[in-house]
Amino acid sequence: MAGKRFLAIFLFLLGVFLVYFNAVPFVAQKSFFNRLPFKLGLDLRGGAHLVYKADISSLEGADIDEAMAGLRDVIERRINLFGVAEPVVQVEKRGGEQRLIAELAGVSDINEAIKMIGETPFLEFKTERPVEEKDAILSAQEKQERLNEDPYFVSTELTGRFLKKAAVDFDPTTAQPTVLLEFTDEGKEIFARLTKENIGKRVAIYLDGAPISAPVVREEIKDGKAQISGQFTPKEAKTLIQRLNSGALPVPIELISQQTVGAALGQNVLKKGITAGVAGLIVVALFLIIWYRFPGFIAVAALIIYAGFMLTIFRFIPVTLTAAGIAGFILSIGMAVDANILIFERFKEEKKLGKSLQNALREGFGRAWPSIRDSNISSLITSGLLFWFGASVIKGFALTLGIGVLVSMFSAITVTRTFLLALGISEEKKITRFLFGVKS
Repeated sequence: MAGKRFLAIFLFLLGVFLVYFNAVPFVAQKSFFNRLPFKLGLDLRGGAHLVYKADISSLEGADIDEAMAGLRDVIERRINLFGVAEPVVQVEKRGGEQRLIAELAGVSDINEAIKMIGETPFLEFKTERPVEEKDAILSAQEKQERLNEDPYFVSTELTGRFLKKAAVDFDPTTAQPTVLLEFTDEGKEIFARLTKENIGKRVAIYLDGAPISAPVVREEIKDGKAQISGQFTPKEAKTLIQRLNSGALPVPIELISQQTVGAALGQNVLKKGITAGVAGLIVVALFLIIWYRFPGFIAVAALIIYAGFMLTIFRFIPVTLTAAGIAGFILSIGMAVDANILIFERFKEEKKLGKSLQNALREGFGRAWPSIRDSNISSLITSGLLFWFGASVIKGFALTLGIGVLVSMFSAITVTRTFLLALGISEEKKITRFLFGVKS
């Protein structure tokens, strides 16, 4: 009995701390406990919701999945460079189309975000044309023939596709920023061959069709590293390496939908969600106390601890809270209540059979467990399927519901049971029978 009472006191104190830990940030913005804030989704925090359609007409089969996975990675890198904290980027198949959905919570400049996501820097290396080809092209252009070829340089197979990474450096003599390029293993071989074949000649570096540097090759470069010195400002150099490091898109994309959610609207949704959750908890608490009396009161205490556990999990994982996620949380409260109702009704049945109060409580928990287990497992399976196959809105609902079901089992079976059995009530007094809602 002493062990049960110690555990009950520990759970009670832990519950009080968790409730305090999650309630204080709502009333004191500068509180120490607000250092780990809730992660709010787009619909609660405000931001941008962008939908792109991918052009996969040139791909088939497994290549499509690989290209879309690569597309997601590239877009996520670009958004991270833009400075968005923990963006949600996912691929979705709808009606035969492959779509990419980007949710950028907290973004205020949607046009700049669209520009950053859709921008595809094209880096290429060109070698000098032979003199006769250059003269022929210049002559044709003088005659105003419709030629768009570069008369001085010819394209090679070395492009930004073979770029491993780019970094900023500063010239030790002029202190001007330069851009250092490092190629992949395949790009290193191409670059080595290119420099070997063009010793004494210029190899031009073009970005988005414009020449930015044309150094003369002195020797074969085998380490796969190159340098661009194009009279950059520090800001221009930083922007360039961000664009180069973000990579090229595996497939073309087209923006087909954009939606901006205002922060004020998001805060209004959050306020209504919190109000609905608190109101629901109060109504459920009144029902439990009125109908089940003292066990109902204990169940309410367990529910409050359950809510504290859930909110703490949301902050530590962290779970991105959306309006649908809050709905899943509220629904999980109902699941927790349902488990307590099964236990208390079973307790009443055992008491009618003439068992003592303590034995009836133990039997009530034990015999109600299979029903609670089976119903919760079915809910977990449903949540898993919704999370795996559902769209982004459904995933938030499924995740919070699934976590809530798991925690509700702990709340109903462990917390409520510990509190009731730790009291050690065994005397069949009139007040005891009234508090437990049983007849003599």
